[in-house]
Amino acid sequence: MKTLFALLFCGFAVFATCAQAADDMPTFKLLMKQGRLFPATLEVPANTRFRLEIRNEGPGAAEFESLELRKESVLAPGVTRTLVFHPLKPGSYPFFDDFHAETAQGRIVAK
Repeated sequence: MKTLFALLFCGFAVFATCAQAADDMPTFKLLMKQGRLFPATLEVPANTRFRLEIRNEGPGAAEFESLELRKESVLAPGVTRTLVFHPLKPGSYPFFDDFHAETAQGRIVAK
């Protein structure tokens, strides 16, 4: 019984530590609306994990896509999604809305 309690306690401690680490992660917001991105340029800290919260407020579907970062996510109208990015080296990383590629071009700048 003591072993089971110890295992459960250790599991909870690891979960709490991971949850706390996730809460400490910086979060940046991106709005996709009617084939446009707001803001079109996101400045993030280099060499730091971060979270990107994407909201589609347009009347149709939108798709966040970055070939360089190997990330993509399709969002129905009114949907909010979160993507977690590994630490990026300083630089500029393009992304776009694949459903509105001609008008919705953006970049993440890691400084």
